[in-house]
Amino acid sequence: MLTIRDLSFAMAGRPLFETCSVQIPAGARLGLVGRNGTGKTTLFRLIRGELTPDTGEISLPPRARIGGVAQEAPAEDRALLDTVLDADTERAALLAEAETATDPTRIAEIQARLTDIDAHSAEARAATILSGLGFDAQAQARPSKDFSGGWRMRVALAGVLFSAPDLLLLDEPTNYLDLEGAIWLEGYLARYPHTVLVISHDRGLLNRAVNSILHLEARRLTLYTGGGYDNFDRIRREKLALQAAAAKKQAATRAHLQSFVDRFRYKASKAKQAQSRLKMLERLEPIAAHAEGAVTPIAFPEPEELAPPLMKLDGLAAGYGATTVLNRINIRIDQDDRIALLGQNGQGKSTLAKIISGHLAPLSGARQASGKLRIGYFAQHQGDELVMSETPLDHYRRALPDLEPAKLRSRLAQAGLGAEIAETPVSALSGGQKARLLLGLAALDKPHMLILDEPTNHLDIESREALVTALNAYSGAVILITHDAHLVELVADRLLLVKDGRVSAYDDDMDSYRRMLLSEARAGGRPARETKPNPHKQSAHQTRQTQAQLRAEVRACEARLAKITEMLEKIDTRLADPALYEGPVDKIKALNIKRDEILEAQARAETLWLVAEEALEAAS
Repeated sequence: MLTIRDLSFAMAGRPLFETCSVQIPAGARLGLVGRNGTGKTTLFRLIRGELTPDTGEISLPPRARIGGVAQEAPAEDRALLDTVLDADTERAALLAEAETATDPTRIAEIQARLTDIDAHSAEARAATILSGLGFDAQAQARPSKDFSGGWRMRVALAGVLFSAPDLLLLDEPTNYLDLEGAIWLEGYLARYPHTVLVISHDRGLLNRAVNSILHLEARRLTLYTGGGYDNFDRIRREKLALQAAAAKKQAATRAHLQSFVDRFRYKASKAKQAQSRLKMLERLEPIAAHAEGAVTPIAFPEPEELAPPLMKLDGLAAGYGATTVLNRINIRIDQDDRIALLGQNGQGKSTLAKIISGHLAPLSGARQASGKLRIGYFAQHQGDELVMSETPLDHYRRALPDLEPAKLRSRLAQAGLGAEIAETPVSALSGGQKARLLLGLAALDKPHMLILDEPTNHLDIESREALVTALNAYSGAVILITHDAHLVELVADRLLLVKDGRVSAYDDDMDSYRRMLLSEARAGGRPARETKPNPHKQSAHQTRQTQAQLRAEVRACEARLAKITEMLEKIDTRLADPALYEGPVDKIKALNIKRDEILEAQARAETLWLVAEEALEAAS
C-alpha cells in the first residue's frame, strides 16, 4: 500500500530522516511512535506530498485516497450531519450530478456507483460516527459554528472517518476526545477496512486499535509487526539488552587484545602475534550502545500533612446562573486520595473540578475545606495563559518574585525543565515542554491537592510514564480528568462517575467501564441492561481501598526511613569530628552504641518498606 524507499529529509538544516525504507501492506493498522520532535508529523506531510524528500521516494497505488484531519475545523452555518456527509466528495459529486443528468446511460452509471459506495446508508453511518464521538441527535442538527474549536475538531475527525480513505493518517486524534470518545475510536479503528497510520501517545489506543508499530528513532524507521505498543516495547527492550550486552562483550575483547598488543608489540618473539591481534582490532565492527537519553523525570514538591479530611462537599448543587449542572453532591477528599472523574464531555466533570478548586461557587449546599488547604489546578486550556515571548524562568519569577534565581531554576528542574530550556521563549517550546511548564506552575506553592484536567495532551509516552511516577510519589490528593485510561489505571484508586446531573462512586474497574461504554454504543446509546448486582464490583472497590491503604503505608515507611537516615548521618558527622576523640571515652562508646541501635532500626524499617512495596505491587 505505502512504500518508503531510501528517504532522507532535513528541516532547517536538522536531519530528521536518513535513508529510511519501509513497506506498509494494504489493510495494516500502524501506530507511529517516537519522542516529541523526532519528525512524526513531518513524515505525514511528506506522505501527503506537502513536502518533498531530499532523496528517496514515497509511493502509493494510483488513485489511492489519503485522508487526515486538518489542523483547524471551519465554523460553518450548516448542520453537523451535512458537514460530515460532504466529506465524502465522490458521493456529494455523484448526487449533485444525478440532479441534472439526462443521459439514461450516465444516470444508470451514477446509480450503480452510488450503490457500490453504499451511498443510501450514508446518513445512518455518519450519524453513528457523530454519536460515537459525543454528538447526540439534537447536536447533529446544529451548525458547527455553535461549537468550540475542540468540538469542531471532532466534526473534522468524523468527516474523515466517514469518507473512509484508502490511507487514513491521524495525528494525536485522542487529544480532543474525552475517555468515552477515545474508547469508541479504539473500536472503530480496530475494524477500519483500509490502511491506518496513527501518531499517538495513548497506550490504550496503541494496544487495542493497531496491529503493528512504526518506530521513529535516531532518524530511522523500524517496523515492529504482530502486536500493539506493549509487544513493541517488550521486543525493543530485549533488543536493547542484547545490544548492550554485545557492546559490553566487545569492549572487553578490545581491551584484552589492546593489552596484548601494548605488552608485546615491541618484543621480537611476540611481534607476529601482536601484529595479528592489531589486525583483529581493526576488523572489529563497533557496536553502538543505545544513545537515546532517558526522559527527564517530573517531581512535585511535597506538601505538609493536614488533618483529614481536606475537603467535604455536602448536598452541594453546582451550575452557572439559573442552570444547574450537578445536584446533591456528597464527596469527602483525604490527602491520600487518588480520584479519577469518569463521564462524557458535557456531563459536568470540569464543573465539579471548578467547585473543588474553588474557581466556582456552589449554587447551594456546603463546601468545607481545611483552612490551610492549597490546591494546584491544571486546566485543559490553561496554555492560553502562557506568555509566548517570555521564558519558563520569567513565568516562575513572576509567580515567586521573592525566590532567588538558583532556587527558581531548581523548581524548574523538578518539573523536567532543565537549564537548556529555562531561558528559551515559550513560543519555541514543544507541546510536551509547555505541558511540563504548566504542571510545574500548578504545583508551585506545594499544594495539598492537584486537580489535573487532561494533563497528558502533548506528552509522549515516556513523559506520561514520568508523570505516573511523579503522581504516585506525590503525598497530596490527586483529582484526574483524562482520556488516558492507562494513567487512570496506574494512578487512581477511586473512580467517580459524573452522569445525568449526579456524582456517584463507580465500584468497578476501567476494563468494566470500557465494556459498559462499548455495550452502550452497540445499543445505540442506550444504557447497558442491569441485572443482578455483580459480586466483582465490591471486590474491585475493596481492591482500590487496599491499594490506597498500602500506598499510605509505603509513604509512612519511606518517611520513617528518611528520619532514621537523617539520625544516622548526624551521628556519623559527630563520630567523624576529631575533637570528639579528645574528650571522654564514654561519650564515644555511647555514640557507637546509639549508632548500632539506629542501624538495627534502619534494617527493620527497610524490611517493612520492602514488604509494603511488594504488597502494593501485588495489589496493583
